[in-house]
Amino acid sequence: MRQGGSPSLELRGLAVVNVQRFLQHHGVVANPFAEEDAQSDPVFKEHCIATTFHPAWDKIFGEPAEPATAIVFGEKGSGKTALRLQIARSLAAYNQSHPLQRVFVVEYDDFNPFLDRYVSRIPAYARSSSPLKHWKLWDHMDAILALAVTELVDLCLGTERGRRHHPQQGPLELAKLGRYQARDLLLLAACYDQSTDEPVRERWRRLARKLRYSTWRSRWAAALGIAVSLAVPAVIAALGQWSWLASPWPYLFVLAGWLPWLVRLVRYQWRAMRVARRLRVVNRDANTVRQLLGRFTADELSGQPLPMMERSDDRFALLAKLQAILESLGYTGLVVIVDRIDEPHLIKGSPSRMRELLWPLLDNKFLKHPGVGFKLLLPMELLYLIEREGPEFQETARLDKQNVIRSLAWTGETLYDVANARLAACAADGRSPRLRDFFQPAVSESRLLDALRQLRVPRHMFKLLYRVFARHCSQHSDEHPVWQIASETFEAELAVYQREQEALDRAPRT
Repeated sequence: MRQGGSPSLELRGLAVVNVQRFLQHHGVVANPFAEEDAQSDPVFKEHCIATTFHPAWDKIFGEPAEPATAIVFGEKGSGKTALRLQIARSLAAYNQSHPLQRVFVVEYDDFNPFLDRYVSRIPAYARSSSPLKHWKLWDHMDAILALAVTELVDLCLGTERGRRHHPQQGPLELAKLGRYQARDLLLLAACYDQSTDEPVRERWRRLARKLRYSTWRSRWAAALGIAVSLAVPAVIAALGQWSWLASPWPYLFVLAGWLPWLVRLVRYQWRAMRVARRLRVVNRDANTVRQLLGRFTADELSGQPLPMMERSDDRFALLAKLQAILESLGYTGLVVIVDRIDEPHLIKGSPSRMRELLWPLLDNKFLKHPGVGFKLLLPMELLYLIEREGPEFQETARLDKQNVIRSLAWTGETLYDVANARLAACAADGRSPRLRDFFQPAVSESRLLDALRQLRVPRHMFKLLYRVFARHCSQHSDEHPVWQIASETFEAELAVYQREQEALDRAPRT
């Protein structure tokens, strides 16, 4: 051992070497149980994502041609993140094979940016007591529209981000959009495009050029003001009446020439301020919104929905416009995947705060919106809260009309199949290892199935098997290896792990 080295680190390093040798003896080139999060798990992302599914997969995924809502409840480690990745991948494969009936996917799983903006705009007294008490359905709709519109604008402009997120997607046929749909897309971009790759106005102008949407007619008021400002001194010079400059009339003529522009400026500024104030979760400056809205004529904006009020009606109209644009571009459906609702720093796993954030979204009118399918991957704690809600909530949410998976639990047999699939993914060429091969005959297959059944979810299985392998290897030297795990080792680690989980389950929750 090195001078001053940590004994625990040295022993851990020795165990790791032994684990690798132990796995290699069984024909496994990498530890399939080292990673616990699907987001960073190469075994899952490169192999199991296309082959290993939860038994309720068909009900959750549904039919892409007719997107439907599914609400899934699962405890930590049950595979909600893996399910999100599988849904996104399966929809990408569907889009590739159905270029005229694609599905536009919105992954609504990072709430921090939206919550940060929201908290910065609510009153201080609300921020200190219950910051999410005033979160509404239209805040969710604004966030989803922001994600969808930003993604769509990236695709239209062919940005690096768009190519990275949609590697199989070719250029969109923007010529299919008529002038009014081009106007709708530019209007949505003015309110919701959240890209920070370039200045907002420059990105908007690039989009207008891509759409071949001319905005010169919106400049008539400024052109009139400039024309009058030039004409008045020209007339004075032509007539040689320089004494007129001492009277108020030339200046009144110039002011009259600019009056339509000033009226238009005030009207659009007032509208932009209302939009910026009501978009509590979107980063929008009133002056920027006014400049972008100012590219439209009054007739083009007349009667068009804008998010200027605290209500969902305008957002439903804007969502319908977005769907019409997507349909013209070959996207016949829209799927919104909601995940990681317990992870934002404002939530910190608190069931009561998750409730405040999620409950406005559980609106049957929104969840059953035509052409939109929501995949809500929710923590199990929320199911207990839903069951305690009264008739008013149940009537609004109408969960009886949604595809509800009350538990993303796994049977012992399905977990056993998952373990074998991961071992096969990490197997050396020509080898086909099975989980049962790693244990002595005293650990029967039925005992393994019973133990996995108690673990319930993949993450617990990964943790236990990783610890069992490490414990076994630490008990035997390289000179005298033992290639199968004893029943005593397995039972001891299982008992310790179950006690730890029971202690965590008893921990108080707020």
